[in-house]
Amino acid sequence: MQSKKITIDVSHTAKLANLPLTIAEENLFSNQLSSVLTYVQQLAEVETKDIEPTAQVTGLVNVFREDIITPGLSQEEALKNAPGEYKGFFKVKSIF
Repeated sequence: MQSKKITIDVSHTAKLANLPLTIAEENLFSNQLSSVLTYVQQLAEVETKDIEPTAQVTGLVNVFREDIITPGLSQEEALKNAPGEYKGFFKVKSIF
């Protein structure tokens, strides 16, 4: 695969984003972005005609269980281990 070097005008992009960059930073970021974009270009050249699109690789479709209503605790059972109770409600220390 033949890939050509891609360059980005980092100076212009930095000005648009209002980012003050030194010449050294502009050169560094330009080389880094060029490297990343060259790699992305290589990926775009890979033949994927016979490859099935994949959003996930486990093969699972739906791991959720059906929503089934089950009986919960009674008020008495829920309050059994509570530190305090007042008129059928949990009683806790004030936090204010």
